[in-house]
Amino acid sequence: MKILVTGGGGFIGSHLVEKLLADGHQVSIVDDFNDHYDPQIKRQNIAGVADKITVHQADLRDAHAVREIFHFEKFGTVIHLAARAGVRPSIAQPQLYYDTNVSGTLHLLEAARAVGIDRFIFASSSSVYGLSKTVPFSEELHLTQTISPYAATKMAGEFLCSTYSHLYRMRIVALRFFTVYGPRQRPDLAIHQFTRRIWNGQPIDQFGDGTTRRDYTYIDDIIQGVMASLGYDGPLFDIFNLGESETVQLKDLIVAIEAALGRKAKINYLPEQPGDVPLTCADISKARRLLGYQPTTPLSVGLPRFIDWFHQTRNRAAS
Repeated sequence: MKILVTGGGGFIGSHLVEKLLADGHQVSIVDDFNDHYDPQIKRQNIAGVADKITVHQADLRDAHAVREIFHFEKFGTVIHLAARAGVRPSIAQPQLYYDTNVSGTLHLLEAARAVGIDRFIFASSSSVYGLSKTVPFSEELHLTQTISPYAATKMAGEFLCSTYSHLYRMRIVALRFFTVYGPRQRPDLAIHQFTRRIWNGQPIDQFGDGTTRRDYTYIDDIIQGVMASLGYDGPLFDIFNLGESETVQLKDLIVAIEAALGRKAKINYLPEQPGDVPLTCADISKARRLLGYQPTTPLSVGLPRFIDWFHQTRNRAAS
């Protein structure tokens, strides 16, 4: 199958590209290699497979550029991972997040509709659950409020996907990712940022009292769920949580990183940030039942793997 992966140079995207290639698929990516973080990191992520894929450098906000990609190549499936990510930056730049995440998704759906794409997979986020008091979070929850522009754009993306599926009989699967981590994690995300700063003897910022809880999901488990969605033949539009289904407090995460590094953290205690949710916790029973999703990497296993990767990349950079 010929598959287009948007955001294919990123953390999740580059792992997915490698898995798709290993399974015998033809893969193209679209990525704008923007400066949300060092674009050279993304280029390095795909350096090992660059001769096996087609790379389109394009901005999803440009509808013409998106259409051109779909006319240049004929895809069977689109896996849409590309997005402006992060709750706090979205509060500072809501228009950028709307234009990229909502308009960009619309441009992809329109292009997919025009050429008759068979399957469209959309990367959503646990952030859509907002301040839900019903735990664990189930796909059946009626969601009425998000608390950050980023979350709102993901919710809007889901509704666009649902609409296009209904109007044009497109098979679309929306996957709600829960706090993904592992090798190649973006440098601005908590586990990577804390690890780097603790190792370098720099202080880390802890927002709130450390009792916020996250459902940390290892990259291999996320990739397994995405791959399973390629064969899903249930309702034309469906939504699945992809998480680990266990939660870890922020303060316990910091302790675990300290233990793995053998170094103590210097902590700046700061107020809670607007837009941050106090808890994420995935009900993955639906994904288990219908996708065969089976996460196998708890934080106690995945964090040491990340730390090993961190040391390897640090050593390569120093040599």
